[in-house]
Amino acid sequence: MTGIASPESLIALALLIPLAGAALIPLFRSQPNLRETVTLVTASLLCLTAFDLLAPVAGGARPQLHVIDVAQGLRIGFKVEPLGMLFALVASVLWIVNSIYSIGYMRGNDEPRQTSFYVCFALALASTMGVAFAGNLFTLFLFYEALTLVTYPLVTHKGNAEAIHAGRLYLMLLLGTSLVLFLPAIISTWVLAGTLDFAPGGILANKASPAILGVLLALFVFGIGKAALIPVHFWLPAAMVAPTPVSALLHAVAVVKAGVFAVTKVVVYVFGLDTLRQAGANDWLVIVASTSLLLASFIALSCDNLKARLAYSTVSQLAYVVLGAAIATTTSILGAGLQIAVHAAAKITLFFCAGAIYTAHHLTEVSQLNGIGRKMPITMLAFLVASLSIIGVPPFGGWGKWELALGAADAGQTFALCAIMLSSLLSVGYLLPIVARGFFPSEPAGQTGEGARIEEAPLACLIALVCTALLTVVLFFFATSVQRLLAGL
Repeated sequence: MTGIASPESLIALALLIPLAGAALIPLFRSQPNLRETVTLVTASLLCLTAFDLLAPVAGGARPQLHVIDVAQGLRIGFKVEPLGMLFALVASVLWIVNSIYSIGYMRGNDEPRQTSFYVCFALALASTMGVAFAGNLFTLFLFYEALTLVTYPLVTHKGNAEAIHAGRLYLMLLLGTSLVLFLPAIISTWVLAGTLDFAPGGILANKASPAILGVLLALFVFGIGKAALIPVHFWLPAAMVAPTPVSALLHAVAVVKAGVFAVTKVVVYVFGLDTLRQAGANDWLVIVASTSLLLASFIALSCDNLKARLAYSTVSQLAYVVLGAAIATTTSILGAGLQIAVHAAAKITLFFCAGAIYTAHHLTEVSQLNGIGRKMPITMLAFLVASLSIIGVPPFGGWGKWELALGAADAGQTFALCAIMLSSLLSVGYLLPIVARGFFPSEPAGQTGEGARIEEAPLACLIALVCTALLTVVLFFFATSVQRLLAGL
């Protein structure tokens, strides 16, 4: 599409392509192969569109698309900047592999309502693109809320009592925090700054006292409940009742990444890094984010359910991004952006592996995984690679945490620096024993299935998890490209 469509047209296409896919998918509900072909083609077109936008944005352009004026100074509009570009690339690339994985998982487990599943997925990606490219707080809020609503049917997909309860908690916490905290924060910003447009350097300089800025920051951070900062995190572990591809969507592709992305974007383009630091309004958030990442790591250590352990790992890893925003230096924001990308690839791999284990052997607890690596060597090797990436071991990961640690050291945030190092050690404790249990069980060989034949998940699942495991390595070697992109913030 390069050279054919203008950057402004590409923004529109990024929003319309997944919507078109959502409209076409139901037409083939009785023809699963065609239905899933539409999903894959839609995901591929969205990815190509996002990469077409990358060149002008990396070159310094900031494409804009004005849609409609709702009221005086209140409009729906889009503007692509480096952070949003990175988020859009991550989401669009991972939608392709998640769609491939979904084919194997949904068919392998004979899941019901597969057509509505793919429709809601497409709508979720349309909402995600709106969040990524939002040019102002009003547009961000609209697409943020749309993302909550279109993912609710995915959380409740199984339709049983547990799923319905999780869905209610999901809506209650995410809509509740948005309406009670996020929306008042937006209104207050409009009153103080006279605008809701995102702007380099922020829009609140000399607009409020340090105390008011601190309160406003709290409204934003806890109002954006998808960031899952403790104590606004309960919806995330509860939502693990959903099928594994949905868990991957929640943890890697769209939902939680939309949360931490929104927090980071607000810090950079609403408050401004200099304004936040000079007012000292960020100090409390550094403590809260550091505490959150440690507490979630300790909880993960105690979880026997594999998806629950990975869910609390996500809560911890998301807090790294919030911590980068809270430190409010150029280096820490760079670390936050890298953490969004690296964690997305690693965490989607871990959930793919968990789903593959369930599909092939119907195992859900860590204590049940003795010897599973000998039956599923490809899956567990991918789990190892992704675990090393989460921990931060080169060449599987590490750049994001390294930049965050440098940012904390430069800002004199000793507690944050210690929390980053301790949490990395804790992640060793809750991830690597799973791999050790799988390949080196303590029970006698006859009890662990050492001699059993290899029984991997369906091929579509394996292709997806191998691709995302390899992506963690690719991101390590292309980290400098991400750094150059984010240098234009």
